[in-house]
Amino acid sequence: MAKTIVIAGSLAQRPRQGGHTWVFLQYLLGFKRLGYNVLFLDWLAPEMCVDEAGQPCPFGASLNLRYFQNVMAQFGLEGAYSLDYNHGEAYVGLSRQDVLERTKQSAFLFNVMGFLEDEEILATAPHTVFLDIDPGFGQMWWALGLSDLFGGHDSFVTIGENIGTPECDVPTCGIDWITTPQPVVLDCWPVQPAAPNTHFTSVASWRGPFAPIVYDGHTYGLRVHEFRKFFQLPSRSKASFELALAIHAAEEKDIASLAENEWHLVDPLAVAGDPWSYRRYIQHSMAEFMVAKGLYVQTRSGWFSDRSICYLASGRPVVAQDTGLPDHYPTGEGLLTFSSLDEATDCIAKITHDYNRHARAARMLAEAFFDSDIVLTQLLKQLTAVTTPSV
Repeated sequence: MAKTIVIAGSLAQRPRQGGHTWVFLQYLLGFKRLGYNVLFLDWLAPEMCVDEAGQPCPFGASLNLRYFQNVMAQFGLEGAYSLDYNHGEAYVGLSRQDVLERTKQSAFLFNVMGFLEDEEILATAPHTVFLDIDPGFGQMWWALGLSDLFGGHDSFVTIGENIGTPECDVPTCGIDWITTPQPVVLDCWPVQPAAPNTHFTSVASWRGPFAPIVYDGHTYGLRVHEFRKFFQLPSRSKASFELALAIHAAEEKDIASLAENEWHLVDPLAVAGDPWSYRRYIQHSMAEFMVAKGLYVQTRSGWFSDRSICYLASGRPVVAQDTGLPDHYPTGEGLLTFSSLDEATDCIAKITHDYNRHARAARMLAEAFFDSDIVLTQLLKQLTAVTTPSV
């Protein structure tokens, strides 16, 4: 009988965020492709429940529940999930007893950012894996004594591929980190014909849920702090740029600067509010221009966006701010990296000058380095190696 892989993460808490949804789908569908049964665990508190207008509402009528169930059904994950409402008041999908039984028989439980805090379920799993998808934040919080996301786990995996090396300033917290790229299920992200528009695009949040961090005498910033360095790119490059940007209306000065510098903003809820529209938005783009969070850049963490990998898989070139990517992947065709405004301008020019070559190279990079079959097989080998006693 096929073993089970358990994934615990926060999907119901963040409805209408198509990109965030795909983070979990890549793992769930990727492990299914490898022949594993999968189980997705989520939880929701009453105060998180909202309606379409974002107003508080009962759980049964919530957008959270409708969105969650629709995603599970449309991607063939019926019978493979459990949503715990209000610490056991109700379970949607599998019962708690079913969850405990399946978890007990699992190969690994991947706890994304330590989201699952249910001690009984964690204790039932034969092997718990902390999966770090925001490298640097959890480690610095731990080092500063602000939060400990790592306790109660057996192994530790991060997408910050430079963590643990001399090049990276992210503290290891005494942990022997397993590093991995993020996976993309290529069948879900087929290569696309020529783009119907000529925009460089991206889907992003201006600030996100976390605050900047002061650590070891340095202030590590957010995407906003990096993006301001590149406001002049449209006028410098003469290319067209569009951002599906989550930015609060109170950011008046930055919104004005983006408009003055010819950045066209669209509502991410309108163009990327579910996994299908998110995929269409990427597929209909010419290429991606990606600015990273300041912490990823300043620490040289080796982080690479799951979103950028979807662009590559779709045959869309990516111009990415350098977080240490050339340490791991070939750059210059399909994936180009920059650190300064001049370098970004040059990268845009190269893409527009020989677009078809870069588009072909983008898909080749996805196939060679990010295919879920390859990435997840290698990750399981690494985890198995640390769980197998040496002779």
